[in-house]
Amino acid sequence: MTRLIRAVIHSSALRANLTAVKRFAPRARILAVVKANAYGHGLVPTALALADADAFAVARLEEGMALRSAGVRTPIVLLEGVFNAPQLREAAHQDFELVVHSPEQVALLADWRGAHCFNVWLKIDSGMNRLGFRPEEFPAAHNALAESAAVAPRMRLLTHLANADALGDPVTTEQIALFERTVTGFTLERSIANSAGILGWPTSHTDWVRPGLMLYGVSPLAGRTAADFGLRPAMTLLSTVIATRRVRPGERVGYGGCWTARRATTLAIVAVGYGDGYPRHIANGTPALVNGARASIAGRVSMDMVALDVTNLPTVHVGAIVVLWGEGLPAETVAPHADTVPYELLCGVSQRVALELE
Repeated sequence: MTRLIRAVIHSSALRANLTAVKRFAPRARILAVVKANAYGHGLVPTALALADADAFAVARLEEGMALRSAGVRTPIVLLEGVFNAPQLREAAHQDFELVVHSPEQVALLADWRGAHCFNVWLKIDSGMNRLGFRPEEFPAAHNALAESAAVAPRMRLLTHLANADALGDPVTTEQIALFERTVTGFTLERSIANSAGILGWPTSHTDWVRPGLMLYGVSPLAGRTAADFGLRPAMTLLSTVIATRRVRPGERVGYGGCWTARRATTLAIVAVGYGDGYPRHIANGTPALVNGARASIAGRVSMDMVALDVTNLPTVHVGAIVVLWGEGLPAETVAPHADTVPYELLCGVSQRVALELE
């Protein structure tokens, strides 16, 4: 059966992007971020394609368990850690590494009576103000963990950059400096850089880097595309033309009639909508590719369909292939038309869209 819409996942692109991370940060080990179903790319197949990563990072226990169930034995780090004793027992059983970011998690480890020792990543809040210990809280948290029989020797230290996608913004420089001041004197492995840090802030390249978006072939930096950094899109969202029609000048298209034909117009009706994760609020004029040629959204996205203005294209027939984003049309080009970021486009692809690995 040929599907009308599918997301093609290019495993060769995933591997090439991992190689690019090594090129940008050659002295760092790689904690590959595969949370949120690998940013919509499929958790298990993505991890298998990225088998050369030094470790994988997921947000939650269930994501790590899915990797273990698939036979992935690479170290797995829970970025949010665990929050109660049953979760801690499961983390021990699965041999997960834990990010510790709160006094409650320190206390949870202090109460642990099992034989397992956890590899811990102690998180410092350097300015994100979301998770982590403030710099003045760090020494006490470190000492409590160091004294705990539940914690393996040589814990690691990490922080998260809040604004690294804005090159030249002093906030990132301040965050890096604050983190380094906080951990001075501690000969422990460190991690600062996310994708934007890897690409834009070499001083953030410490012992470990944590690439996410760049692994999937999307640039995290405003005004820059993945191709600027030698990255390849790992997902191409493809759909199909299911009808064509002519619209007279002055006629309106779609729910609410928010697009009006200014001339005799040819529309291609495409099998994609917000039921597939294509944003309902995406703007008129958003680009798409039909048989490789650029067309534009005409009218409001509905649950299952969207119209494209293909008037200036060679004749478009039912069955023509449409690229919504991916190869030839970067997600970072499409995202601003939906007033969003590429992360949301990728993660928003719904379950009824088949993932096809190639």
